[in-house]
Amino acid sequence: MPSSRKKPELLAPAGGIDQLEYAIHFGADAVYLACDRFGLRQRAANFALAAVPDAVALAHAAGAKVYVTLNAAMTADDIAALPAYLEALAESGVDAFIVSDLGAVRLAQRYAPGVAIHISTQASCMNAEAATLWHELGAKRIVCAREMSVDDIAAMRSAVPDELEIEAFVHGAMCMAVSGRCLISDHLNSRSANKGHCTQPCRWAYSLVEETRPDERFPIEEDEGGSFILSSKDLNMLHHLDDLAEAGVDSVKIEGRVKKAYYVATVVNAYRQVLDGADPATFDRDLEAVSHRPYSTGFFYGPAEQAPYGPEYAQTHALAGTVESCTEREDGLFDVRIDLRNRFFEGDELEVLSPARPVRTLVAADVRHVVAAFASVAQTGFESFRSDASPEAAAEIAEPVSVADRATDRYVIASPFPLQSKDILRVRK
Repeated sequence: MPSSRKKPELLAPAGGIDQLEYAIHFGADAVYLACDRFGLRQRAANFALAAVPDAVALAHAAGAKVYVTLNAAMTADDIAALPAYLEALAESGVDAFIVSDLGAVRLAQRYAPGVAIHISTQASCMNAEAATLWHELGAKRIVCAREMSVDDIAAMRSAVPDELEIEAFVHGAMCMAVSGRCLISDHLNSRSANKGHCTQPCRWAYSLVEETRPDERFPIEEDEGGSFILSSKDLNMLHHLDDLAEAGVDSVKIEGRVKKAYYVATVVNAYRQVLDGADPATFDRDLEAVSHRPYSTGFFYGPAEQAPYGPEYAQTHALAGTVESCTEREDGLFDVRIDLRNRFFEGDELEVLSPARPVRTLVAADVRHVVAAFASVAQTGFESFRSDASPEAAAEIAEPVSVADRATDRYVIASPFPLQSKDILRVRK
């Protein structure tokens, strides 16, 4: 990071408690989440209102802030229900609300005056006059419209009050609609993207049909799979964080509240280490390891690019498992207990993601399946493996196996180096 600007905050998505925990483990400075109402990712696990205090306590204990999205289009019914949410969220200790509706801003100031206000990208704030007005209305931060270039952001930064923070998305899915305010999902499926229920029709295949010839379909692009003219490339600014810092961006934001913990961990880890001085080229491979569409730099250096050749996601690796614990053995190796997510075989090369470290590899060796067995014949009258044995009668036994293939079961493998809880093991697909 250039010395003329402070290092930007790293803001990560937390679609649920798993994602929150992994975002924190891999170095996020802040997370953003939603409750069961008022957010724009209703397909995410999200948080019950009663669960937010515990989520906030977990984040704050690790030194991370919590921002809550309240940026759905607000109807009169929404506005009527909002005060109770604002008061409960303020009581839970959240650090900021992400809002786009003027009525929501007004109510936030009335019912949760101690919580900062961040203006969502849904507000399409693209110029200094709009940003300054939001600041005068009480906003602490502007989340830039995704259509802004690096130069646009630098110009805004030079013309707005110094205390007004600027946030910009740096990674994740893009939308063909201006600042994500799409009407297609509502039109085709009666599910409003602006209320958090987007069905992503921009990712579907389309063809041209002349109304008097309904049985004749004309591809817009000559591709047997159809045309995906509305589908955008994903954003990836890993190599350009210094440009954004120099332009005056205070917070860099990763999109992905419907993504799983593996995605959050991998992407947060890459951006954290590059923000801390690592060579971004070192982590290009990591960003290919998670599910994504073709990457681009969005609007930051010119017009954004579409991905018209298919809906498929690319992904080079799968999550093998997450580390639960690690204990040293007498032979100098370490027994690593993992929660299995995808199959791997003895002898497979596994890659390890740990915070603040380069990616390491180990060969899956001494693979054992953790099962429960009755403690003794004397106690039970017979010998039998039982996964449902009572805690009083059951003891864990680790059986040697050649393949780990029961997802969500626990397995133990030998490692030449120690790992820590929540480290990630991945395997090439």
